[in-house]
Amino acid sequence: MRLVKLGLASVNTTVGSFTRNTDKALALAGKMAAEGVTLGVFQEQLIAGYPAEDMVQWQGFMDRQWPELERFARETAPLPTVFVVGVGVAHQGLRLNCAAVVAGGRILGLVPKEKLPTYSVFYEARTFGRGQPGMAEVHRGVPLGDYLFHFDFGVVAPEVCEDIWSADGPMRRRTYSGAELVVNLSASPFRLGFVETRRELIATRAADHQCTIAYSNAVGSNDGLIFDGGGFLNQNGRHVMETPRFQEGYTAAVVDLDRTLRLRAEATTWRVDRESWLAQGGQAVPVLDCTQVVHTKRDALTFPVPPHRSFFLPSPDTRRTARDALCEDILDALSLGVGDYFEKTRAFKVLGIALSGGRDSLLTLLIAHRYAKRARPENPGSLIQAFYMPSRYSSDATRDAAETIARELGVAFQVVSIDEAFERERAVAKTMLGGKDVTPITEQNIQARLRAQRMWNWSNSCGGLFLQTGNMSEKSVGYTTIGGDLMGALAVIANVPKTVVMYLLDYLQDTTGYEGIRKVLAKPAGPELAHDQVGEEELMPFPILDACFYLYGSEKLTPAEILQALTAMFPEVPSSRLSGYVEKFVRLFQQSIYKWVQSPLSLHIGNLDLDRERALQLPVVTGTEWMRQG
Repeated sequence: MRLVKLGLASVNTTVGSFTRNTDKALALAGKMAAEGVTLGVFQEQLIAGYPAEDMVQWQGFMDRQWPELERFARETAPLPTVFVVGVGVAHQGLRLNCAAVVAGGRILGLVPKEKLPTYSVFYEARTFGRGQPGMAEVHRGVPLGDYLFHFDFGVVAPEVCEDIWSADGPMRRRTYSGAELVVNLSASPFRLGFVETRRELIATRAADHQCTIAYSNAVGSNDGLIFDGGGFLNQNGRHVMETPRFQEGYTAAVVDLDRTLRLRAEATTWRVDRESWLAQGGQAVPVLDCTQVVHTKRDALTFPVPPHRSFFLPSPDTRRTARDALCEDILDALSLGVGDYFEKTRAFKVLGIALSGGRDSLLTLLIAHRYAKRARPENPGSLIQAFYMPSRYSSDATRDAAETIARELGVAFQVVSIDEAFERERAVAKTMLGGKDVTPITEQNIQARLRAQRMWNWSNSCGGLFLQTGNMSEKSVGYTTIGGDLMGALAVIANVPKTVVMYLLDYLQDTTGYEGIRKVLAKPAGPELAHDQVGEEELMPFPILDACFYLYGSEKLTPAEILQALTAMFPEVPSSRLSGYVEKFVRLFQQSIYKWVQSPLSLHIGNLDLDRERALQLPVVTGTEWMRQG
């Protein structure tokens, strides 16, 4: 047996906080070594934080990372452990996103990322250069390029994030060249349901390439991107370990690398493929001999036996229900996003919410309170200030609901009427129109803007983080007000569809029993900016609206194709009505792009986020002739 203990770490980094990020990694490295870890794996861009975006264009931003990497090597010199950490380097005019191998007080090598994503939320090819097969250069006296590393326990192949997502990635040539343990450093953002995709991908790659894969992922939130952590250890296709998500720390497990080689020898297809690769001129990746750099201590390691002490029977099923998994993941991700933005910006002292008594602001409050329970467990409500700002159209029911949930959560609650100001602003607008009456929609917008203005005044005066509460569905069709409810410092649920908002609230009602949630859900959803407003009556049923948005924004269907899909999805709705809904959605969506491009920074939880910077990059000015059938 050749037993190796692998530690997978997730560090909550802040972009540009090089010293603090390195300090966190050093603390975990010390704990790993104390617990007999042979090789410790840290995430992509550990020192700089991720995503640094155009900050990497600053030479000083890149150069300053190297002293921290040297410090990490120096302070881990006495430890009998190998570490692989993410770092950026500036090399001959290029910026390279690298995995650095560190042991015995030395930086042994740098392996640059080869596959640079430019889809979804990623723009890496804009700033970073690519590593290349066969690359063999030197950076500050350290080998830089396509290398393997031979230690006293086996041969290691470092790689960075996207390299594992390509079937034509470096793993193939590196395992054919003798790599037994592939170490992948990632900063893979949270996306709904994506953890299963990661798990399956890593299992597939480990089986295809007959190797052990140790995958470490970043945790925490920087700007609108949320990283959920969750590392994986897989040996030749068999799941070994998964680390906890949404928390900083590390987890370790033991594998027998002799098993990896034995299974490789038994895999005839892998052997034949390797022979073909060699016959076609495949060039072996060079191996750096590091066997004398560090002497790992593995004598105390024991064979990895199943916790339930059976190699034939399944382990106890600890999986969550689909409902629990979906809801808890969204709530964990969004509360992490709120908390990290609040803490890392270091600009705010309290969280502020305009609590309307409706569904969206209620969910935003519950997410903020979820973070506050972690940050101030002794008194979470002290971190939040809620304001109810009624006008003549506000109902007693929504006020009661808002008061009830604030009381249940222990959140400070103030009632500040906007009715007098509304009357005054309406009169001013009428004067500016030469005595003509303002339109009904203007009357609604005046109320929304007054509330936003007061929230900004409060924020400016007390250092409050003004949380914007609008959802993605209404944002997509412009059912929102520029300068009003579209405004805020951080948009918490701007990428959560309305149907998901309601699903989450049903879940939270079941799991918490809060009376305030029940009271909010008892009333039809509506903004209360006019008499008896109901959102679905003014727009369309929310399930149909969300289906239209998905089919248009994600599947990229034409209106005719959307109608065809909706007819199959909602057979109980007359086709003529569905056709009207589709026409209305497309018209409102196209007309509302100018609105949502002005919205605040939003938290990302999916591939269909409504964000021009990181998701749907659509022109504001565009025609619709292309949608018409010929």
